[in-house]
Amino acid sequence: MSDPTEQEIRERAHRLWEQAGKPEGREEEFWNAAEQELRNEEKSNTLRTPDTL
Repeated sequence: MSDPTEQEIRERAHRLWEQAGKPEGREEEFWNAAEQELRNEEKSNTLRTPDTL
């Protein structure tokens, strides 16, 4: 399991910021939310293992 890259976090944070209407002064909030979302997605993906027959 690897941590999300700075670029991945930046892109997700920007998308979240745009979806929220581009509020000023909340950069850290969006950065933290983006980082958490990416970590949760990765954790979820590693828990899913394909069934093997």
